[in-house]
Amino acid sequence: MTVDVKPQTADDREAAVNRQQTLRAGVTRSGVGLHTGVAVSVQIRPAPAGRGRYFVRVDQPGRPDVPARIESVRQTMLSTELAQGDAHVRTVEHLLAALVGMGVDNACIEVDGPEMPLLDGSAKEWVEAIAQVGVVAQSEARPVRSIQTPIWLQEGDAFVAALPASELRFTYGIDFDLPAIGNQWHSWAPTSVADGSSTFATAIAPARTFGLAHQIELLRDQGLIKGGTLDNALVCGANGWLNPPLRFLNEPVRHKLLDLVGDLSLLGHIPVAHFLAYKASHSLHTQLARSIAALSD
Repeated sequence: MTVDVKPQTADDREAAVNRQQTLRAGVTRSGVGLHTGVAVSVQIRPAPAGRGRYFVRVDQPGRPDVPARIESVRQTMLSTELAQGDAHVRTVEHLLAALVGMGVDNACIEVDGPEMPLLDGSAKEWVEAIAQVGVVAQSEARPVRSIQTPIWLQEGDAFVAALPASELRFTYGIDFDLPAIGNQWHSWAPTSVADGSSTFATAIAPARTFGLAHQIELLRDQGLIKGGTLDNALVCGANGWLNPPLRFLNEPVRHKLLDLVGDLSLLGHIPVAHFLAYKASHSLHTQLARSIAALSD
């Protein structure tokens, strides 16, 4: 496979913002899937300009591709699963968020199992792996779109919205009866970082997935979270967190924002808008992405 890359220098970094990017070299990580409990290995390779982000099931005959596109979404029960024909891959949102957050438009993600590894429950290890090899600018321009008309989707008191805005911003809110979580909000704009303290790598990627102690037995009875442990997920009970300390005071809502970024990445390129979510889910996230994609049809 020929990959169209150009090393990124200090002189062209500003110009590269408007050009597509891929990894400078491949990276490999291994771990256990959250829901399947299956051990898997992943290699992320550079991909040609315009190819987008896509998964390859290297353990299946013919090494079938699964595009990381909204059209590929098969189910959204506690994670986002993509499928193309008989090939599928689950819990893709953390890696996809890391790729978007690090500016990687095109990537070939080779995986030898049905689910991405959870690693430490966040996108931190993915971000660190990408940072180690770096990214390079490619010849094709990065598409730039913006939301011109508000989009609002609601299920009960949960909602997602895409509002016209002058910069890309994500705002998320959650509300739980458990005192240790309660009502939390977080807002993050990747285009307004001035001192580096609020980059995706520092402000969003380290936020880990979380669960509620009283739901664990039921979820496992349903065949879910087989790979979940206190080492790869925060767990909250009536008396507080079972495995502190938290990385942020509002780590849970930051992780939900991470999930939103990953799910919206299925648009290929996230349009400029203020994305707002409250008590939402992977289902609502992907419904919003579908609504945005329909505007281009």
